[in-house]
Amino acid sequence: MPKLVKLYITQVLIGFAIAAAFVGALLYFNVANLWHLVTHNDAGIIAVIVLWFANGIVFSGVQFAITIMRMAGSDDDGRGGKRDEVSLMTMDPIPVEATRRR
Repeated sequence: MPKLVKLYITQVLIGFAIAAAFVGALLYFNVANLWHLVTHNDAGIIAVIVLWFANGIVFSGVQFAITIMRMAGSDDDGRGGKRDEVSLMTMDPIPVEATRRR
C-alpha cells in the first residue's frame, strides 16, 4: 500500500475518533438539550450516528490537511526581495464640464 494511502487512512481513523469524542462531549454536557432529544425519540440513535459521521468527515479532512501542510519544507532561504523606490506621480487636475441640472 502506498505511503500516502496509509497516511490518509490513519488520519481518517484519527478524525473519526476525534468526532466520536466530540459527539460524546455534546451528549455528556447536554448541549442544546441534545441528550434529552436523543433519548426520548425513536430515531435518536440514527441522529447520533449521522452527527458522528458528518463530524467525522469534517474532522478527518481537517486532520489530513494539517498533516499534509506540516510535511511541507520551508521555502524561506533567508534572502529578502529587492525593494525599488516607487516614484509618486504628479497629479494634474482634469477639467470636466458640468451640465446644469433642471
